Formats: sequence, structure tokens, C-alpha cells
Amino acid sequence: ATGSSGASDLLGGLAKAAGDLFGSAGQAVKGGNPAAVGGLGALAGALFGGGGGAVKGALGGGAMALLAGLAMKALSGNQAGGAQGVMGAAPLGLRSPASADEEQELEHNAELLLKAMISAAKGEGQIDNAEIERILGRLREAGADDETQAMVLEQMRAPLDLDGLVAAIPNHQVAAEVYAASLFAIEVDTPAERDYLARLAAASGLEAGAVQQLHAALGVR
Repeated sequence: ATGSSGASDLLGGLAKAAGDLFGSAGQAVKGGNPAAVGGLGALAGALFGGGGGAVKGALGGGAMALLAGLAMKALSGNQAGGAQGVMGAAPLGLRSPASADEEQELEHNAELLLKAMISAAKGEGQIDNAEIERILGRLREAGADDETQAMVLEQMRAPLDLDGLVAAIPNHQVAAEVYAASLFAIEVDTPAERDYLARLAAASGLEAGAVQQLHAALGVR
């Protein structure tokens, strides 16, 4: 409603906020902070606001808004009409659900983002038992309930299934959110991690420009 300049400023602000929030978790891991062991564990600490039984509550409404804003900003540079064109229909995460169907959709998207983080963490192979315990410990500290912990544990123990993850992505906006969430979950400092992200981008149909903007926004080479 504020015009193309206002829309661009809003999206830019969301992207910066996302970078600040998740960048602090990444720096804690790289700095060897014992309170933030493992990329996914540190990310959980940044995302969880304490309590909440539903997956979307566990992921955090604010974090979902930041992911949605970051994805929308990246996509806006690769669509006709720019930011003003995509602001006409704000994605879930940046607005409240308007129906029971949208509530379900938001729940699905939140669970998908958690699965994307776990899948990225498994990009170099299965997560070992010690890492699983550290991640679950971070989830418990952050206030995750038993249902959410059980879902995360099941996903961590399951074999890597990139095809299944991509098949569950409902649209281009969520594809960008999934890619962004995957970037947050790992340090992207090995060939295996870079290869995983390249395969995720290709399989989900993300344009190179959108991928580059997500990397730039989060300071990931």
C-alpha cells in the first residue's frame, strides 16, 4: 500500500533482520561457543521462542515472517514488476491465515522448513548420535514440546530424501524459504554442503539470481 519504494524498503528491512538474527547463530557456531553446538542446534535456539505445541508455534511466527520476507525479497528481483508486483499478495508468514485451509498450509510450511534444515544438516551424511543429542538438548532448552522433539528426532534418523523434500514444496515462494532455511542450518564450508545446496536449488526450480540474492543477504559465499 505504500508504493514500490515503500515495498522495497519493507522487504529490505525484513531481509536485514533475518540476516542479523540467523547470522548471530552462525557466528556462535563458528566461534566454538559451547552453548551453540552444531548449526542446526544453534539455529533452533534462535528460532524457538519457548513453548508452543504446533510446529508453526515451535518454529516461531517472527522467524517465519523473516524467512518469508527474505525469500520474497530475493524473488522480487527476478520477477516482472519487482517488489511492488509481489507485495500485492503477501505470502503466509508475512500475514495471518485467512481461513482454516490457510492455517493448515502455514502448519505444513513450518514443518517443511524444519525438515529442510534437518535435510541440509544431513547433506554430508547421517547425523551421528552425539550430534542428535546435542540438537535435542538445544530444542529442549528452547522450550520445544515432546511432539516437536519426536518429529525432529524422526527426521534426523531418517535417510536423506531430497526428492521427497522438494516434492512437498507447494510453490516458488516456499521453495525460496526452504533454500534460505537450509542456508541457516549449515555453515556451507564443504564441497558436500555446496553440492547439496546446488541440487536443492536446481530441483526446486530456483533461478540463479534468487539464489545469489539469498547468499548475499546472509553473507554466505
